[in-house]
Amino acid sequence: MNNENYENKLTRIEFNILTLFPELFPGSAGISILGKALENGLWKLNTVNIRQFSQNKYCSVDDPPFGGGPGLIMRPDILGRALDHVNSSINDDKNHRTLCLSPKGKRFHQNIAKDLLNSDVITIICGRYEGIDERFVSTRNIEEISLGDFITSGGEQAALVIIDAIVRLIPGVLGRKESLEKESFEENLLEYPQYTRPEIWEGKKVPSILLSGNHKEIKNWRLKESESITKLRRPDLWQEYIAQKKV
Repeated sequence: MNNENYENKLTRIEFNILTLFPELFPGSAGISILGKALENGLWKLNTVNIRQFSQNKYCSVDDPPFGGGPGLIMRPDILGRALDHVNSSINDDKNHRTLCLSPKGKRFHQNIAKDLLNSDVITIICGRYEGIDERFVSTRNIEEISLGDFITSGGEQAALVIIDAIVRLIPGVLGRKESLEKESFEENLLEYPQYTRPEIWEGKKVPSILLSGNHKEIKNWRLKESESITKLRRPDLWQEYIAQKKV
């Protein structure tokens, strides 16, 4: 999805968060630019406490794994009731995506964020403990997403990252279309180095080309810097960039 596509998307995106800790939201998504966009109705956030759908007196949501092993597994019946409750309020004509944070999931990246921007409703399930019963994931058309090859205590932190990455793409959130176009991962390149005042700091000078006023040369310099950094630090992205240029 390119910038022109999401510039024309004016509908608000609604996020449903299924979590054991609703107090963690909106968290970082409720301040600064994202917080203002939330106040202005450019996106909406609903939190659902999974424990409300437990039917035992302790409101527990987990049990030991069949076959033995460490830790506890979140139960499919409780998660199923929670998700069915959320889905019952979503109209059939809405573009609805359901995500689950999981180390087994597809690696999240900028193009996925752009794709999710097409959604009207995004439901994110935040796992805890040793994981989620596989039957729940396989029967509810859930997309498993991972932020990377590391483990956190739960999916809430990852959910906030995903929300941030999507919401900042909504027209009007950042203000300037150019702010999005010049960022890392656009066109599979990392962003070029940035500089501001003072012109000389601890003996280090700003590259003279940036002070020249020659916008064409500055643009060429920035592209070369982006290419050099990407080739050195992210050879995987570099290969995608080269392949894209050949198309």
